[in-house]
Amino acid sequence: MSDKNTPKTRPYRNFYGRLKGKALRDSQKVYLDEDLARLSPGAVGWDENPDRLPLDLKALFGGRPVWLEVGFGGGEHMVHQAAQNPDVGIIGCEPYINGVAMLLGKIREAGVDNVAVHPGDVRDLFDVLPDGSIDRAFLLYPDPWPKARHHRRRFVTPEHLDPLARVLKKGAIFRVATDIPDYVRQTMEQMMARDDFEWLAEGPDDWRKPWGDWISTRYEKKALREGRVPHYMTFRRV
Repeated sequence: MSDKNTPKTRPYRNFYGRLKGKALRDSQKVYLDEDLARLSPGAVGWDENPDRLPLDLKALFGGRPVWLEVGFGGGEHMVHQAAQNPDVGIIGCEPYINGVAMLLGKIREAGVDNVAVHPGDVRDLFDVLPDGSIDRAFLLYPDPWPKARHHRRRFVTPEHLDPLARVLKKGAIFRVATDIPDYVRQTMEQMMARDDFEWLAEGPDDWRKPWGDWISTRYEKKALREGRVPHYMTFRRV
């Protein structure tokens, strides 16, 4: 990990999303109590890792390629990918504790063992991910922040894309799915202005149709019920 890219003093970071929703079920509380610490990717938080020492991903996943899902929602896509790709390790990052509890239940049900879970801000995780350590990243139906004055809170801004580019390997794939037209606009404006990513679309089907290994999430199903059109954008780290 490059010292110049790693803050040594805790930066001030506003967080605008929800951290908790309705009361957790008793079973979900059990998942959090029994499983969450065991599934940690390592010391991510500033209190436990003030020197921002990099995570040992080889120790975590035994040298397997590592994928990252930013904001996994209810976890259905992450668990699906883990089950379909046992030769890959997947780190999921999600600050919404209700979503974390849902994911843990799905992990138990599926019996997958190639996952790690960070229940917090992805920017803290970026601090401790080694340079060029991630083979694939997913941003699926992120918070749209629809008001214009809130667009700077979206993931597709340099505050997030710069560290994402640092941790992605050359040739790594970054997938973005959203049903919000203005999020598509901002994503394309930001990504096409960069020289460290390229858009892989060759025709309309490349953003209109989902990826071959896709599983529709509950957010997507809601979007389709309400008549919104999903877009599937694929970029490659160059």
